[in-house]
Amino acid sequence: MPDDTQPIKLTATPEDQRIAQLAAVAIGLSLVDAAIPLPLPGVKPGLANIVTLIVLARYGWAAAAWVTGLRVLAGSLLLGHFLSPGFFMSVSGGACSLIVLALAHRLPRRCFGPVSWSILASFAHISGQLLLARLWLIPHDGLFYLVPLFAFAALAFGIINGLIAARLLSEPAIAENGVKSA
Repeated sequence: MPDDTQPIKLTATPEDQRIAQLAAVAIGLSLVDAAIPLPLPGVKPGLANIVTLIVLARYGWAAAAWVTGLRVLAGSLLLGHFLSPGFFMSVSGGACSLIVLALAHRLPRRCFGPVSWSILASFAHISGQLLLARLWLIPHDGLFYLVPLFAFAALAFGIINGLIAARLLSEPAIAENGVKSA
């Protein structure tokens, strides 16, 4: 019996390739993040969020959402956390962060930029994680005693990541061949 099926051929657009490259950088930073020992579980610098901020500023919210989604999925697979509570915590934090970034990105640029976006996103991220932890993992109000500590970490890392993103955004764009353009 002859096989009449044709192979499916997918063609990646330049935008698809750009998102894949940026997601790969974000995934790499997620792996670095996971390797940094910190004194309190759940407190991480969120280095991959720097990539999300840059993508948001340069390519818009949809591209930032793709990069974040791919980072969360691939990062969880690489770290062995897929479908674990940590995966769902990451999804909830990322989703809340993206919702806030969608709103913050529409605010006037003269008052709001990468640093304020980063601070808002980090507070949204930790809020989403704490809410999910309270509803699912730790159904006790004692969890909220940790809010000041998590809020301080969100503020500190939000400022640091936002400053790094702002600095990188101020650099001339790197051309396709790896040479800085004028």
